[in-house]
Amino acid sequence: MDRRPGLSVRLKLTLSYTGFLMLAGALMLIAGWLFLTRVKHVGLVFVPGYSLSVARDFAPMAAITMLFLLVFGLGGGWFLAGRMLAPLNHITHATRMAANGSLSHRIRLPGRTDEVRELADAFDRMLVRLEAHVAEQQRFAANASHELRTPLAVSKSLLDVARSDPDHDTSELIDRLRAVNTRAIDLTEALLLLSRAEQRSFTREHVDLSLLAEEATETLLPLAEKHGVTLEASGDIALTIGSPALLLQLTTNLVQNAIVHNLPGRGTVWVHTSVRPDTVVLTVENTGEQLTPESVSTLTEPFQRGTERVHTHHAGVGLGLAIVNTITQAHDGELTLAPRPAGGIRITVELPSMSPYGGR
Repeated sequence: MDRRPGLSVRLKLTLSYTGFLMLAGALMLIAGWLFLTRVKHVGLVFVPGYSLSVARDFAPMAAITMLFLLVFGLGGGWFLAGRMLAPLNHITHATRMAANGSLSHRIRLPGRTDEVRELADAFDRMLVRLEAHVAEQQRFAANASHELRTPLAVSKSLLDVARSDPDHDTSELIDRLRAVNTRAIDLTEALLLLSRAEQRSFTREHVDLSLLAEEATETLLPLAEKHGVTLEASGDIALTIGSPALLLQLTTNLVQNAIVHNLPGRGTVWVHTSVRPDTVVLTVENTGEQLTPESVSTLTEPFQRGTERVHTHHAGVGLGLAIVNTITQAHDGELTLAPRPAGGIRITVELPSMSPYGGR
């Protein structure tokens, strides 16, 4: 925003302090004048011309006093204003550094808590979150670029082979190109869905998680049968407020992830909904390989699939749990991942509940 030049805050505070000091001094001098000339004193003899004599003697002293107050007010006000505004200079410096792209700088004002230090601490916390968010976005952009470059590079290689060998079997080439193109489309759609959830650009409606769980399990039943995995769904009516499409995508991702990353031919997936005093809970757990808490904690990061979990053509695009995490945060919920002692993983999504009568 373009602004015209104006007085500094320090000068404004100095003039305000000086003006108040001189006003107070003037009122005191007026009160002294009235006291000497208008009030009858016991023991004093008033003579004609007494008021005029007092005025001649009082005026120079009053002028000297006002001049002293002016100089003292300007000097003292300038010094006090500088002391009061010094912390704001640190905040301004940190703001300019952040505007230039340096997010690692912190103000860290010393001293006891007051309004200015609360502002500085809030600014530091904002910088911490902003720095972490920017780092995450940069890491995500790098990973996304790498993942998108892979199918494009594969397509280019296949086309180069076809161009150099016109007699090559085109049906096999078309099938491989179709598979690579499908993966690129799936990845692009996942990125768009992730962006939409992060921006919270969706309409909130009444949603029953139990119905979404039922729909997801029915939709993915053929996939479970193909992998020899048993699906078990149960639970209570779990009402919340959010995007039906995004919450269905969340549920579908969890169930599909539990099916694909399971024990082939003898695995089980449990889908359960429940209600707590202020929240509703969707729990999806499965059998599978033994996982450590350290490996589980990284699975919600984009393009993290786990080293033992990619030996299948259903490995996905690496955004399934990242999308689940983003959708959960967009609905003010909490996502918890924990390894099961017997193998596999238990994933819990906890969202704000809505009463059956429309309240929250």
